[in-house]
This record gives sequence, C-alpha cells and structure tokens, in this order.
Amino acid sequence: MPVSQNCHVIGVVGGKGGVGKSLFAANFTAAMTLEMKAKTLLIDLDQRSAGDQNVITGLRPQKTIVDLCNSSVPATPQGLAPYISQHKAGFHYLAAVLSPDQRLNASVDLFKKQLFSLSQIYQYIIVDLGNELSDLQMACIEDASTVLMVSTPEVLVVNQTRRMISDLLTATFPKQMFQLVLNKVSKSGLSPQVISQGLGIPVVGMIPQDDMTAFSSLQRSTPFVLSQPNTPISKAYHDVVRKLTGGVLQKLKALSRPKSAKLTQAADQKAIAGSKESSPSAGSDNMSPENLLKMQIHEELIKKMDIQKDIAQSEGDKNKEAELRTKAQKVISELVDIHAKGIARDERSRIIKQITDEAVGLGPLEELLADPNVSEIMVNGFDHIFVEKNGKLQLSSITFTSNLQLRNVITRIVSPLGRQINEKSPYVDGRLKDGSRVNAVIEPLAIDGPALTIRKFAKERITPEHYFKWGSCTKPMMDFLKICVEQGLNVVISGGTGSGKTTLLNVLSGFIPSTERIITVEDAAELQLMQEHVVRLETRPAGTEGTGEIAIRDLIRNSLRMRPDRIVVGECRDGAALDMLQAMNTGHDGSMTTVHANTPKEAISRLETLCLMAGMELPARAIREQIAGAVHLIVQIGRMSDGSRKVKYITEVVGMRDEGIVLQDIFYFKEEGFDKNRRIIGSFRPQGNMPTFIEKFEQRGVSIPRNLFMETAPSNNQQQAAAQQQASNNKPTGNQPTRNIKRPSGLTRNPLKKASGGDES
Repeated sequence: MPVSQNCHVIGVVGGKGGVGKSLFAANFTAAMTLEMKAKTLLIDLDQRSAGDQNVITGLRPQKTIVDLCNSSVPATPQGLAPYISQHKAGFHYLAAVLSPDQRLNASVDLFKKQLFSLSQIYQYIIVDLGNELSDLQMACIEDASTVLMVSTPEVLVVNQTRRMISDLLTATFPKQMFQLVLNKVSKSGLSPQVISQGLGIPVVGMIPQDDMTAFSSLQRSTPFVLSQPNTPISKAYHDVVRKLTGGVLQKLKALSRPKSAKLTQAADQKAIAGSKESSPSAGSDNMSPENLLKMQIHEELIKKMDIQKDIAQSEGDKNKEAELRTKAQKVISELVDIHAKGIARDERSRIIKQITDEAVGLGPLEELLADPNVSEIMVNGFDHIFVEKNGKLQLSSITFTSNLQLRNVITRIVSPLGRQINEKSPYVDGRLKDGSRVNAVIEPLAIDGPALTIRKFAKERITPEHYFKWGSCTKPMMDFLKICVEQGLNVVISGGTGSGKTTLLNVLSGFIPSTERIITVEDAAELQLMQEHVVRLETRPAGTEGTGEIAIRDLIRNSLRMRPDRIVVGECRDGAALDMLQAMNTGHDGSMTTVHANTPKEAISRLETLCLMAGMELPARAIREQIAGAVHLIVQIGRMSDGSRKVKYITEVVGMRDEGIVLQDIFYFKEEGFDKNRRIIGSFRPQGNMPTFIEKFEQRGVSIPRNLFMETAPSNNQQQAAAQQQASNNKPTGNQPTRNIKRPSGLTRNPLKKASGGDES
C-alpha cells in the first residue's frame, strides 16, 4: 500500500562506500526538523549497517526495525513508542541493528506495511538506504518522493554513482526522482556542472569539505548541524532542505503517484501521431493509445538495437540473456521518458515491463506463465487471450500489442527447437524451456490472426502425494499401480484432451526400477524421468524442402535397436500404435503410452483404429490379438465437470473371447452428486474383480492383499444399477470389448507373446 499523501519519504543512497552518506542522512534529518518544525523520522535501512547511525546520533535504541516488522502493535504513536528513539533535537529514529554483530533481515511485505503506518504519523521520513540496493531498499524507493544520490567529486565515485542510476533506471524508476548531493566539495575536485551533465540528474546541494567539523561531531555523537549550526557545512544542509521543500518535493511526489488509469492526454496524442506516421498498415485506427505508444517504442528500439541478432547470439546462455534484457530495458525506459512524459510511476513501470517482455521475452505470456493458478493459455489473435484457472476457462485482460508481436513471440518459441513457422508450414508443435507444450497456427489457416495454445508444465514435480491431496485417486490404487509397473505390466493411460494423461504417465514412469534402461519417444519432449539410465528421443518435422521428417514410428523402430528394457511413448496418435504393440509383444515388458479415449472400451477401439492407420491391412482379429497380448492395464483418467481430474477406472485387459477383447474393472470412481460449491462428490471403489495376474505376482514373492479388491456392500439402488451395468457389459458386442466379468475358461492372450509375459496368467 502506498504511503500517506501528507508524508514525504526521502531516500538517501551512496553510489560508493565512504562518500559520507550516513553522516549526510543524520544531519539532513536534523536540519529538516529545525527548518520545517514538523514530525520527522530517520530510518536506518542500510543493508550492511553496523549501527553507524546509532553512533552519529548518539542514540541507544532498544528495538530495531526488524522487531517492529515482526510485531503486531497498533499503528499509533503509543503503540510504536517502544520501537522509536527520540533525539533531543526533536526528530525520531528507527534503528537497523543494535550492534555490529546483528544483521538487517526484515520482511519486505511487513516493512511496506509498517512504512504505511509510519507515514500516517510523520510528515518527513528520511531513510538511509546504504549503497547496496536489495529488495528491501527497492521497496522503500517505490514509495519515496525522491532519492538523494550522495557522491563526492571524484572520478571513481561518479562512475559508481552512474552505475547505480543505470540500475535504478533499469528497474523502471523515472530519472526525474533522483537528485544529486555533492559531498566534500573543494576547489580541487571535478566541476559540479560536469558531474551533473555526466549523470543526467540535477544537483540539489553542495556540501563543502570540512573534515574537522565532521570528525568532532562524531567524537561527540551529535550531528554538527545541531552542535555547530553557524559553520558553512551546516548552512549547506539548511540550503538543501529549503530547496527541496520549496516546491521540489511536492512536484516529485506528484510524479511518483498515479494520476489516472490512462496515459496522459499529451502522451496519447503523441503516441497516436507517431504511430500513424510510422506504421499506417498496423491497424492503428482500432488500437488503444497505449498500444500505439508501445508500437512506436518498439520501432525505435529496433533502430537502436539489433534485437533479433542479439536474441540469436544469447540463446541458451543465461548470462547473455540477462545482459540483453537489462540493456533493452534501459533503452526502453529512456524511450518511454521521451514519448510519455508525466506518466505515473506504476503505469510507467508496467508499460516498460510489457514492452521489454515483448521485445526479448514472451510478451504478456510471461505474466501468465508465472501465475501458478494458470494451467493452460489459449491465444485467439493478439487481443483475445483465454486462460484455464483452477479448471475453469476465462478471458484474460492481458493482450499483445499487435498480431505482428504475437507472430514474433511464436517465432521466438519455435526457432531454438529447429522448427519453422511460415506460409509453407503454418502450424507447429513445440515446447518452452520449462517443458510446457506449445501449438501455434498462423495465417492463412488461422483466419482471425495467429492462434497459440500453451499447456503449462508444472513448476513443481508432480508426485503420487499430489494425487491423494487433489482427490484424484487413493493410496491403495496408486500402490497397486506401483506394483504393476515394477513387475513389468504394459500400461496404457487413456483420457480426453487436457485430462492429465502425460502428467500421470510422468508419475507412473517414476516407479520403473532405476536398474532398467528406458527409451522415451515423444513429439515434443515433456516427460521428466528421474532415473539415471534414460534416453530421450523427440520427433523432427520436415524442413523447408519437405524432407527430413522423423516420425514417432521411426523413433520407435529405432529404439528397438538401442537395447531398451522399457519404451515409453508420449502418445500414440497414428500407425505408431502398431509398432508400440509389437514392441510390447517382443520382450519390452513394462512399456507405457497414452491414447485419446473417454473409456477403457473406447481405448481398445482407438488402438484398433490406430493400428489400421499403419497401412498393413491386417485382419481385425489379428490386431485384437496383438492388443490383448500386449496391453495388461488401462488407466482411465478424466477431467470432471468441476475441473478436477480423477482416475476414473483401472481396468485389466483379460484376453480374447470369440472375436472381442474382454476387460474387467479393478477400481472405479463412483459419482455421488455435488456439494454446495458444485464440486463433485464421489468415492473410489474396488469393482470386486480379482486381477488375473495376482497369482503370478505371488509366485514371484510379491504379495497384494486380496481384500483390496473386495467390493463394499452396495445399497439397493446401487445393486440395481450394478445389475443393469453387468447385464449391459455381458451383452454380446462383436468387436466391442466387454467389461466387469470374471475370466471364463478359454480366454487367451496373443499366442505370439513370450512365455514370461501375460499368457501365464
């Protein structure tokens, strides 16, 4: 929260150690108290404070600012009194530390809260910020009316001060809020005019060099403004106070506070005029003044910097990327100050950040990608961005500047992956650095402008415990799946779009023993296996000449020559399903993949259809035998109507009967209604079917409690529903699979399956 409008926060910084910054802050506070006869507070916020202000002022505080931040005292003079020390001259003091042994370690948020409380009591708050600006000091500068840069007229000190100003400008603070105070001025030093021009900020005060007065005041622990008021050095402090309070402070405070929710009218008109001249074809007639201003600054930035070349050179080097961003942000800050004078500080910072993100980052996507509540981002043209938050779709207020900027961001995403998007290849799949999945479509396929879809990769690694916490499955179900994966059952994860198939595949693949060699095959690499012996393969699209494509099928066939123990395919969506089934049937037990389907039955049908896409013209029965022999478990996951994900079924592929594949559900999710917040209520239950591979596991010494699969006694309504479901499942279905039945005699798996596979059960 911003400080009170009736209070001026004045920051004091030193571009380099030893310039007399702390001595200046204490004497300036004393001079302010004498001149203004107003409530004045001095705060020591030097990150490397050793209690210098305690010595300079002669005060011995009992509490520090850290104590105040950690307290819950009422924001009144009486409540704050134990933490504030009062000087005999009338000003108050809040210490950073009590002794050199302590460290300043205050919470930024708590400090901001206490600063707001203090601004309700004091008219002037002078803050000694030191010469190292961390988050705590920067938070104080955000609320400051002005920052006094204390420097001495020496080349090295001026150079360090220039660097500090550059850092603050990069942090989007306007240059107008900085005032220069030259300390220890003498005839032998650099000219104040030369220093002011070099730094680009005005000189608000010149303090003459008087080492004797300064030394004697330190010996007495009394500011010399109080003990020796008639000396030239003391009078110089009073001159600084009069100059600042004579209108400068009020003007600077207006600069630092928001004026309106829009750009100023002058800035609007200038942006509109400039943009119409420079880019008449950009659709400027329908653009907001803010977007026009951004486009104008973009164009001037391109003239000053070769952004595309710099981005290409810094790709993959974090240090170079950080340097490029800092350089671009500084140039953008200067351009904003030229083309939008008088803009409020918070709006200025926002615009600079947005332009910088679009120039060297991913534009408005940066903010959405950083939001942990956003799971998916859907861009329908530059001015329509939808997001999925907590399972619900909503329109975001964030937009791109133009379709051109959106196209640039798309190109920036796919170029490092060796992929292209243009009129010849107007759509592409890719991924971000964090693994998030990206799909982009541009004109002419996308009629209303480029369309971009990003499915975010979770920042936090998803573990089975997350599934328990989210209510997506139970621990017994996950323990059962863990044993099945460890024992080498082939698993297919089935689900609709956005249901969480890949995330679940990531979790289940974590159960594969670390002693086995794993090959992963994906369109866009998303799987993050933690085992050491993993080889990751990724497809490659065709080049500009239409050649060089490497498909999933090619990678699966090649992986068979790489001596894999297990093959994990990100998703089967074409004839690669047949290659995957053959791999599962030829000694690669424990392999896993995902398919798009809404039920386990549909997953079988989907696999059958995908195998037909391989162009082998195999008879339907041969394909079903391949599926029945290869796949042991189908894990069905779905996204419910309330946005939550649930493991809806764990289903065993029992084998072949006649012309169909027989399935039996092991666990399922029973919906029971909604709560008052319209969230689904339900329970995970065993179906009452005993997996056919239990005996084989027991022969290997792996015991699973059989009561884990015992169905709880249902109510009458549940019994009727179960009977109807059983009757439906037992109805002859031809080539449709059957579910929820015990395995009858005569059921077989694929006779091509090796002896150690599922045919033993």
